[in-house]
Amino acid sequence: MPNDPLLRAWAGLMTLSLGSTAVSLWHWPPDMTVVAGGVILTLAWLKARVILARYLGLGQVPFWRLGFEIALGVFCLVLLGLYLLPLAL
Repeated sequence: MPNDPLLRAWAGLMTLSLGSTAVSLWHWPPDMTVVAGGVILTLAWLKARVILARYLGLGQVPFWRLGFEIALGVFCLVLLGLYLLPLAL
């Protein structure tokens, strides 16, 4: 693994992107598509955290990073709720 934090962040982003691509291309049974959507959303949330912490420099200021991560987590939960809403109806 490279020592440069930006290269490590890039490698992590590529790994997460490959993971989300693999999950999206997998042929899921109809009753498991909800799990696939949740996994893809979770991987997108992790990628956003890497971008915020490493590329935007929020890793240096924990207070702001925590605020952005809470807002991002709430946003992702709202998206997950909207994704699951048609199943509840």
